Amino acid sequence: MTGPAPGESVLGRVVRILAVFEPDRPEVAVTAIARSSGLHVATASRLVAQLVEHGLLERTESGRVRVGMRLWELGQRASPTLTLREAAMPFLEDLHAAVGHHVQLGVLDRTEVIFTERLSAPGAVVNYTRIAGRLPLHASSSGLVLLAHAPAELQERILARPLERFTDRTVADPGELRRLLARVRREGAVVTPGFIHPDATGVAVPVRDGAGDVVAAVATIQPTDGTAGALVPALRAAAHGIHRLLSR
Repeated sequence: MTGPAPGESVLGRVVRILAVFEPDRPEVAVTAIARSSGLHVATASRLVAQLVEHGLLERTESGRVRVGMRLWELGQRASPTLTLREAAMPFLEDLHAAVGHHVQLGVLDRTEVIFTERLSAPGAVVNYTRIAGRLPLHASSSGLVLLAHAPAELQERILARPLERFTDRTVADPGELRRLLARVRREGAVVTPGFIHPDATGVAVPVRDGAGDVVAAVATIQPTDGTAGALVPALRAAAHGIHRLLSR
């Protein structure tokens, strides 16, 4: 992360600190927070102490820092996805019981898909998704569904930038991605064998609200054995159930 701009506000510096915490990095030393946020150690230490005082961060026994319960509470209380998650959970649970492995709910956030819920099981196939984790739109099944129904301006912005490859099956050619997005809109589903990991296949369908707009994607991550596509009807049934509740 680049250093703070001259005259950057205290709030801007606090946001830099909070952005350091990620699903695979829940506890961070103050010196590492300073390095990752681009702040001077003294500045980071002072701001961290204030955030700890207000319960937004907390210190562990090892002296590291993690997100505090107060910040989690505020995030849950104000989350714009709360109603969506509440509507989706019964259908995600039923879907998970039917398909096994992983079931997840993703929403669009700027140029990425962020996952608001995930159900898994012991021994399930590899899955890079975490709750509150993010993936690029062009590489994940949920992201492709959301990108296919996103505004044209966002699609063009994604198509114009370099597309990261996770495996040799990740779609990284703009022309190929454009054709894939058209197919997703036409078929109402996408299957991504080996796009993120060779052993994992994503299957995703859109979730629409009462106005008919796509507000999320329901997906399952299955082994790459050629059978995942058969689960599309089950995902569509779950998405339709969520849509009915949202429509009320």
